[in-house]
This record gives sequence, structure tokens and C-alpha cells, in this order.
Amino acid sequence: MSLFPFGHATHPQWQMAAGLVIAQVRAQMTLPGHASKPRLGLLYITDHYANEAQAILAHLRHELPMVKDWAGTVGVGVAANNAEYFDEPGMALMLCDVPAAHYRVFSGAQALPADFVAQSALVHADPQTPDLAELIAEMAGRTQSGYLFGGLTASRKQNVQFAWQAPYDASSNTFQETFDSSPSHDLSNGVLTGGLSGVAWSPDVQILSRVTQGCAPLGKEREITEAQGNVIYQLDGLPALDVLLEDLQVSLSDPQKALPAVRATLVGLTSAGQRAIGRTGSLGADVRVRHIIGLDPARKGIAIAEHVEAGERLAFCQMSLQAAKADLRRICAEIREELEPETLSMETAHALAASKAEAAPHPARRIAGAVYVSCSGRGGPHFGGDSAELQWVRHALGDVPLVGFFASGEIAHHHLYGYTGVLTVFTTPAEAT
Repeated sequence: MSLFPFGHATHPQWQMAAGLVIAQVRAQMTLPGHASKPRLGLLYITDHYANEAQAILAHLRHELPMVKDWAGTVGVGVAANNAEYFDEPGMALMLCDVPAAHYRVFSGAQALPADFVAQSALVHADPQTPDLAELIAEMAGRTQSGYLFGGLTASRKQNVQFAWQAPYDASSNTFQETFDSSPSHDLSNGVLTGGLSGVAWSPDVQILSRVTQGCAPLGKEREITEAQGNVIYQLDGLPALDVLLEDLQVSLSDPQKALPAVRATLVGLTSAGQRAIGRTGSLGADVRVRHIIGLDPARKGIAIAEHVEAGERLAFCQMSLQAAKADLRRICAEIREELEPETLSMETAHALAASKAEAAPHPARRIAGAVYVSCSGRGGPHFGGDSAELQWVRHALGDVPLVGFFASGEIAHHHLYGYTGVLTVFTTPAEAT
């Protein structure tokens, strides 16, 4: 795979933003080492453009006819290398240099072919979809690795998704040009609402993916010893509400102090046998953060936004800028260490990730492109300034092609996460660079 051309822009008029994006990718397609005829487009737009999604896709497809297949969605913000457009008009596009045989675009209108062997999948989903967690787990079960990455659309307008794969006749090596730009919500135009969509990747497409948490634990890790539905009654054999109040060092006898503290507290869950708090004292990568939605003083219970079972592990936590920065540096360092095991030690990777040096691409890095999906609660000024989160990623990985969006929930492995970032890089063998 060659480097993936990408572009990003903001403008009150989507036509102007699209023109800037098209100019960027066209210029990159002429550069050495970049894909000259990429066929898969990953398109992310902010919800300012959501009502014009169909016109945007039709325009891009007309201007970039070499791109036959499309996937993407809408967010309250979109991400690109070193930049984010949060709560403003914006779009980000990356053209992936992946052979047609190595991926399939899927949606509710076009199911994943039964004969396609999927190793992993990029997934976009409508947060209003019934039984969403079960659908995500089912989709993960259709891949050999069980690994998904992606997120839920986040929009104050339409929750649109892009999903289009041009019909291809392998015998004649031709495409059937049947794209229709008339308004509707079916496969004829590639703009859909509801359900899941995305791209399934064959084992030939190599990826590395990590989850970064944005919360810090408040106390020690505990085991859920009694629960019913979404209500936890006992932790380590003790009343759950008493444990929560002890960790927060508050009392219900002083509600003016206790209630704000409870509202600011989240629950980090993980499966039985897995650790909720890692060796470094931070939340584990597999922890799913959920809201506390109610208290039961009579039975000393805590209601959370997920069904739970006895045996699962739990840690109370709160959003933390310091923890989010540290964990983002960690996952970038892990990716660099795995890509450059002979040239970069873990200590050096951490040092580089924490500095503003080494922003240029490394010849051994072997990253063709990257997708970053971050929680909408992490976007904007949360990391200390405009585009700060994406600048941290660039400082660690270098000037690599990257697009993504700010979601209302993040997808990794076979779980739905919150307050996290999911960074996925597409890699090529060292000899191919």
C-alpha cells in the first residue's frame, strides 16, 4: 500500500470545503509514494453539513471518479492530521489504497457477502438503533479476529452514514455505474440512516489499533458480588452505595455536597477475570465507562447505564485531562514500538510522544494511513486548546495521513465504549516502503 491521500477543510458553504479537500487529495496523488488511483474513500463530515450529505457525496464521487467505493459518517466534529473541526462546518476525506478484493463495504441495505472472509471491520452505527450492543457483538463475531473499530454517529441534525460499493464484474474488469443522486435513504445513493455500516477488511489488510481512556480511577478495583439488571447492590460483599460514598468521601446527610460528587462520577466496568485498573494505576484498555443514572438508598444500590452481572469488575472514576493525555501518549508509544521494534525503544517512544519533536514521518514507520475516533466529550478545549488532542497524536506518530470523527460512543473489540479514543493505523511491510 502507498500513502493514502487525504484532505480536510472548513467553510460555511460545503461546496467551498469540498473544493479545498479535492484540491488537496488531487495534489497528493501526484506525489511519489502516494496512491495515484485509490478506490476507497473514507468521508467524515460535521453535523453542520448533515442535511447536505447526499449532495456532498454525489459531488465528491463526480469529481473523484477513480474512487469507486465510499464509507463514513457524521460527527459533532471531524479529525484530521494535526487538526480538528469541532462544532463548526468541516469535512475530512482519506482515499485508501486497498485492492478491491481485500475489503467490502456493508450496510443494512447491502449485507456483508457470506463468502467474504473478514479479519476486522471499521464500523459506523446510529446510536438510536435498537439492540445496538448485540448488533456490534454479532458483527464482531463475523470477523476472524473479533476486532471492530469505529464509533457512533453524533449529530444534532440527521444521523447519516455513507456506505456505497460499486457493483464490480470480475470477468470483464468493469464497474457498473449506477450511482443515483436523487434524495432517498437506500443503497441507490450511498447515504443511509439507522443501523450499522462500514468496511470489512480481509486478512491481507494489516492494522494496529489501541483504545485510550479519558478517565482516572477514584479508588480501588472491586468485584460486583450482587446485581440485578442495571442495578448494583453489593461490591466485594458490601453495600454498593456505601462503597461509592466512601470513595467519594461524602454522605447523603449532606446532599449539597454529595449529589454533585455523584453526578461527576462514572463507572468503569470490565468482564470477570479482567483487571479494571492496570499496573500503572490507570484504567485498563478493556474498561467500558458508563454513567451512574440513579441511586437506591433503601437497598443501598447504584443504577448504571448498562446491565451488569455478578463477577464483573468495577472501578469508580472521573474524567481527567491528565489521565487522558498520559493514556494517549501510551497508545501512540505502543504503536510506534510495534512498528519500529529495532529502531525505537519503549522509553524513547514515550519520550518522543511527550515532546513536540520528531513530527516528521519515519522511514521505518510503515503507516499508510490512520483513523481516529474520539468521544465528543474529549473534543474541543478538553485537551487544553484547539486541536490539542490531534496534535498529540501527530507528535507521536509523525505526519501520517489521518482522518476521523468525534462520536457519541466509540467501538473497539466487540464493545461500545465512552470517553475514549480509538486509534487505528493501516500498515505496510517494511520492504514495501
